[in-house]
Amino acid sequence: MTLEESKLIEVSIYKPEHKSLWDEFVSVSKNGVFLFYRDYMEYHSDRFRDHSLLFFKKGKLIGLLPANVTDGVLYSHAGLTFGGVISGYDMRTQIMLAIFEKLVQHCKEENIIEIVYKAIPYIYHSIPADEDLYALFRFKAKLFGRNVTSSIYGPSKLKFDESRIRAIKKAKKNNLIVKRSYDFKKYMNIVEDVLKERYGVKPVHTPEEIELLARRFPDNIKLFSSFKNDAMLAGVMIYESKNVAHAQYIANSTEGRDLGALEIIFDYLINDCYKASKYFDFGISTEQAGQVLNTGLIAHKEGFGARAVMHDFYQLTLKNST
Repeated sequence: MTLEESKLIEVSIYKPEHKSLWDEFVSVSKNGVFLFYRDYMEYHSDRFRDHSLLFFKKGKLIGLLPANVTDGVLYSHAGLTFGGVISGYDMRTQIMLAIFEKLVQHCKEENIIEIVYKAIPYIYHSIPADEDLYALFRFKAKLFGRNVTSSIYGPSKLKFDESRIRAIKKAKKNNLIVKRSYDFKKYMNIVEDVLKERYGVKPVHTPEEIELLARRFPDNIKLFSSFKNDAMLAGVMIYESKNVAHAQYIANSTEGRDLGALEIIFDYLINDCYKASKYFDFGISTEQAGQVLNTGLIAHKEGFGARAVMHDFYQLTLKNST
């Protein structure tokens, strides 16, 4: 494909001595977010065998790939919601093709037989950054999953549904207040109760992990809760990045459901706290790589004016690559 260009590129497996270089590149990239900083990625390093990669051209760092390896498969990254190639503002399509050629060559040398690639959704791009999607097509990668997340485009917000407006009015009538909270343990207990009751599952993060991450990233991980007197009724945990305020966890107590406790939080976040954000993202409403849609969940999010954005997963079987 781009043999001459790929000869100029070198790939290195991440080592601890790369930390400063890695983090600095993420901070000035066109599609990187705080999830890609090593202090975030490594909070669960005991669960994943890291195989993150750095790509250099003539000695200059031009791309990163957060990744781990399990049973001969390279994931980008199994511990993150998404995590494709992180690139700078000078990334070009031909260079990305060369990076993928080098990536495939590296994987074959490491006896890796497959790549599972979770592309970074466009709402996180500071400028267009879909060079990797073209490279995936050229290398015959197969789209095998599409999770639907629901996002509000800040410069052109849609109106809330009447049912959301009524719930907000009810919350205000009952004197509920919304404020930033630091009681992550109490909130995660509500999250755990809701997930157990509705889906029979546990949260991805433990309360201790959330407290750790919030301490490491106080400007990015924020909890907003609604209260009646001193009782926490509902909450939304926000993962805040340059272009997107993403609701990582959403939870509403039984009492809160009757009082509009969650709706008043979203009203505050969308129309006040994050009114200047480019996107407000509610998170996915799909399971099994997109094959199952939770219609009730997505209807609630779309009631605030959110619309669909894709989280795409690709599979690249190396014997089929060229």
